[in-house]
Amino acid sequence: MISAAALPHDLIARVDETVDADTDRLVELFKDIHRNPELAFGEVQTSRLIEKALQNLGFDVTKGIGRTGIAATLRNGDGPVVMYRADMDANAIEEQTGLDYASEARVTCEDGSVVPAAHMCGHDAHVTWLIGMANAIVSVRDSWSGTAVLIGQPAEEPITGAKAMVDDGLYNFIPRPDVLIGMHTMPAAVGTVSSSPGPRLAGTDQVDIVFHGVGGHGSVPDATTDPVQMAARAVVDFGSIVSERVDPAQTAVLTVGAISAGVDNNVIPSQAVIKTNIRWYDPQVRETLLDAIGSVAEQVARDAGADAELLPEIVMKGGSLPLVNDPELADSMARSLASIIGDDQVLTDLPAATASEDVQILKGPYPDMPFNYLMVGIADPASAPFALHTPHYVVDLTAVPYGTKIAAYAMLGLLGAS
Repeated sequence: MISAAALPHDLIARVDETVDADTDRLVELFKDIHRNPELAFGEVQTSRLIEKALQNLGFDVTKGIGRTGIAATLRNGDGPVVMYRADMDANAIEEQTGLDYASEARVTCEDGSVVPAAHMCGHDAHVTWLIGMANAIVSVRDSWSGTAVLIGQPAEEPITGAKAMVDDGLYNFIPRPDVLIGMHTMPAAVGTVSSSPGPRLAGTDQVDIVFHGVGGHGSVPDATTDPVQMAARAVVDFGSIVSERVDPAQTAVLTVGAISAGVDNNVIPSQAVIKTNIRWYDPQVRETLLDAIGSVAEQVARDAGADAELLPEIVMKGGSLPLVNDPELADSMARSLASIIGDDQVLTDLPAATASEDVQILKGPYPDMPFNYLMVGIADPASAPFALHTPHYVVDLTAVPYGTKIAAYAMLGLLGAS
């Protein structure tokens, strides 16, 4: 079992000096990524930034894994193989932070729709931390031995990017890692880091329900089988699934994120789509939720008079298992980081959340690979509370160098630095 070692003071000083000297560049890089967000599997420019930065540092880089994913390897003698992942995609959210580098981007989706895009989850910071960390560990490569594998992952938001990289042969391009780590922003004060053991984030599934009907003129709804009405009734009925069908002692969330149907005011369409999301820790809860979604949708359609050939389709899209930190690895990384930034800055008992991730899917054919996921505070302590995936999510610029240092400390602690 690989564990994180305490770093010597002179090495910490060298890392800090390197990152401090690199801060202006990293902040401008962060702002550039923030201004130019890219949605899932469209991270062409962001991927290219990672590719060029790591090639310039001597990494062996493979691009285009899982469409836009990047895998980069730096071999530095014998020792552990440590894999670190940063996700790259933004959210389809219109930013309202008022920052002078705020995103004004509009992105055309695969279905032709045009949506706003912004980094309201901190993936812009994740990419910047990865690039800055790579520069830091290369600058002190005389102090560690092993192999660093850095992953720029697409499409975390729809929970499809990690699987896409594994399915596209990720492990044909990199050595088998001994350990996998990742980091994510959290809306806590800059300086705070969580390395908490056990279950951290919920499993999730993205589920579309496609209602089919018989469209027609809005003036004669009696001559149609209206899928919009089906969708509306289903949304209401979905609201009681968790309370009526799931043990209240269990974690379960069912959210409707979008409904789409039709174009014109006076035309009843032939199709309506509900986009839902479920969260769970217990696989049986997952099955209960999926079964209930299917049965409710079918009953609504039958009540609306849909024929057998018009019953709803259930479309499973991205999904992920619960994220579980290895207790021993989480503990050793917490102790290693606490020796640098102080015990009071490292949280080891952060409550599990109902948010989800797919970084652990990068384990691919090695499900027993030790894994730990750090949460890094990015908020100005004077800021009002804010949450992920909202138009007001702000990564304080002081978190850019700070998160870079945390990433470097974490990697070096696992690479046997001395």
